[in-house]
Amino acid sequence: MSTTGRPDLKVRIALLAVLFLGATVVGYFIIRPQRQLPVFHPSQLDPRLVDPAVRGERGEHRILDFRLIDQLGDTLTRDAAKGKVIVADFFFTTCATICPRMTVQMARVQQNFLKDDRVLLLSHSVTPEIDDVTRLAEYAELKGVDHRRWRLLTGPRREIYKLARRSYFAALDEGDGGPDDFVHTENFVLVDEQGRIRGFYDGTSAKEVDQLIKDLRLLLDEGPSSR
Repeated sequence: MSTTGRPDLKVRIALLAVLFLGATVVGYFIIRPQRQLPVFHPSQLDPRLVDPAVRGERGEHRILDFRLIDQLGDTLTRDAAKGKVIVADFFFTTCATICPRMTVQMARVQQNFLKDDRVLLLSHSVTPEIDDVTRLAEYAELKGVDHRRWRLLTGPRREIYKLARRSYFAALDEGDGGPDDFVHTENFVLVDEQGRIRGFYDGTSAKEVDQLIKDLRLLLDEGPSSR
């Protein structure tokens, strides 16, 4: 009896050990704190990114109101974009250096969230005097831009440059949005439903945009009520 009982005892002990280990692993994943994205304030950023007009800003920074025109000639305002998670960048259609790579990467973001109405991609032209609605529409068709998810924006030059520097903190250099001013940046900026900045990414880097896609999913999974 003792010789036949020993294997049964060993099997039972092994099974208990496996069950205990499994319960420990499951418990860890249940109770471990979820990773949360930071909320960026101007004081936390490289001062070169922050326009002097908002360096002393108090409280939570939120993107500014805007009123711009997209590739279909539709007006888009900050109010219309409320409740959306935004990925913003700044480009121009005649750019032959970083912009084509940024467009390829933004198209990847579009593809990953094509059916998610909570996501809105905003590409602002920094040469709005050239990139009118007709040119933006042609560029959108050429690059596979889906209007439901991705808006190419034009409008007053000073307003767009103000957004780049005082709203999204996307540009390193200072300027006034005048005819001699020029913004040229590879930054993709992630903004939550409340208009707060949650991340910066190199829009020419597939690796960084992979992280943006992961962070965007994390932001959506959190839900607005948890923030």
